[in-house]
Amino acid sequence: MANILYVVLLFFSGSLMFSHWIGLLLHKDLTKLNDENPGAANLWRSAGAGWGLLGIFLDFMKGYLPLAILIWTGRLSGNILIPAAIAPVLGHAFSPFLKFRGGKCKAVSFGIWSALSDFEISIALAVILALLQAVVTLFHIWRDHKPRTDAWTAVAGILILGVYLFFRRFPLAYIAIWGANLAVFIFTNRTELVRTFQSGSKEVAPPV
Repeated sequence: MANILYVVLLFFSGSLMFSHWIGLLLHKDLTKLNDENPGAANLWRSAGAGWGLLGIFLDFMKGYLPLAILIWTGRLSGNILIPAAIAPVLGHAFSPFLKFRGGKCKAVSFGIWSALSDFEISIALAVILALLQAVVTLFHIWRDHKPRTDAWTAVAGILILGVYLFFRRFPLAYIAIWGANLAVFIFTNRTELVRTFQSGSKEVAPPV
């Protein structure tokens, strides 16, 4: 029963939409601006880097701190880590405060991986994403469509992280968490992923 309570509390923590609320305090409804994402990335674009960094920090901490405390105190271990770790991510993606809508889950994902591995996995993910972004910048991939590059680098980054987890021989529970995290990333970025294939099919379609 205690484990179920912890999972619910972690979901609730993830569902706290700090970036969206900061935007409202600044008279900016993130759900109606830019890509309509109520997360920290849209707060950055809509209100500036300072507010965006605050949103990133709060979204990171809501994934990191509660989970880390439960792990440090020995209340969570073994397979219960699977639903417990993914709960904050799901809370952010399907927040009851926004009628079960949510953000892209990047910052909160960094939070849970930091708690699970004392920052090792989150640092690896940061390096992977930085390298992917360098490739995107170097080859001018979708230069004029940042939401599309963000979507693909996020999904590709999580995919590559799975290879890292495999070769570092992390427990199977971590592989399960990674799989769930990947599924959430694909879902939250589905619009831009689908648009890529749609635009590609239009480019190769023969003239009528």
